[in-house]
Amino acid sequence: MSITPPSKGFIFWPVGNGDSTTVRISDSTYLQIDLRHMAKSEEDDDTAWPVIDELIEILPKVNGAPYLSTFVLTHPDKDHCQGFKDLLSQVVISELWLSPRIFREYKENADLCEDAEAFYEEAMRRVKVAIDNPFSLGAGDRIRIIGYDELLEEEEFKGFPSRLLTTPGNTINTVDGESVYYDFEAFVHAPFKEDSYGERNDCSIALQITLKSGNGIGQALLMGDLQYPIIRKIFNRSYKSTLYWNVLLAPHHCSKSVMYWKDEGKEEETLKSDIVKDIGNHSLAPGYIVSSSEPIPDSNQPGDNPPHTVAKVEYESIVPNEFLCTHEHPDEDDPQPIIFEVTENGFNYVGDVDTPEPIEDALKATGAGGSAASSAKGFG
Repeated sequence: MSITPPSKGFIFWPVGNGDSTTVRISDSTYLQIDLRHMAKSEEDDDTAWPVIDELIEILPKVNGAPYLSTFVLTHPDKDHCQGFKDLLSQVVISELWLSPRIFREYKENADLCEDAEAFYEEAMRRVKVAIDNPFSLGAGDRIRIIGYDELLEEEEFKGFPSRLLTTPGNTINTVDGESVYYDFEAFVHAPFKEDSYGERNDCSIALQITLKSGNGIGQALLMGDLQYPIIRKIFNRSYKSTLYWNVLLAPHHCSKSVMYWKDEGKEEETLKSDIVKDIGNHSLAPGYIVSSSEPIPDSNQPGDNPPHTVAKVEYESIVPNEFLCTHEHPDEDDPQPIIFEVTENGFNYVGDVDTPEPIEDALKATGAGGSAASSAKGFG
């Protein structure tokens, strides 16, 4: 297995029901969002891709070692960090981005998997380095905390540099200690402070990532495992420019919880067509939705885990070009990574899947898909 990475763009790896998204910002700068590397993926008859092996092949080499500029953990579920311990031992990970959630869960003796515990230990090591050497962090020691939790006011975090803490409503355009303003921006939508005590999925980091190549722009909306209430909050609080997408990673592996929800006092969940409409109204042309999941069944039984057929149906009703599933691309027997490239001509799908012309109203956002605003309304 091997791929040719885009000169600048996004790679969505087939890893079963889990997330592994690689963003190539430049020849020397890669950002990895979540990881699911399974030992069984190294077997010849398994269709999941061994992501760590692939990263070692495509990452630039610095002093002979594979070099990953930044690793982003949206939240510490196993299907988002599986293999991190091995990755850390084989690759120089210059910078970590994370939410405070993992500190809270470790402190409260939550049920963290082995890789999440390894991530916590590495993150905590870097916190201490940042406190002791706030202005001289080198490769392998850099860290950025995204979101806010009251535990950051506790003694062990005192002195942590405020410049390394980013809260929702702000834009990041520094990666691995260097400005990448002309190539990359990440607008932070979540996690919100008020959700820091909620379920683990509610604390997922949510980003709009913008890649720029001359006059060409490509935007991705990545929201971890968030569900309807918080996604609704994001669309209520954010400026439109920070919500546009050429590619949307369907939250929680195409879970119906994005648009089907049981309100308080109700006995059954109902379709929240408002969020479906809002997601569709922020699509750009071309536009794709990606489900990072096993093949989507023709139907589900009550209680089934994602992916959910009803969610796929709703996404297909709004996507300008194509709904793609990582384990159906281009077919179930031999899935290949889904790759998008950003060039001076704009955002392009790289592959052989037939895609229709964009729906007419997908052009509604023409001229509005530029860089994200540096702040947004209602974040506080």
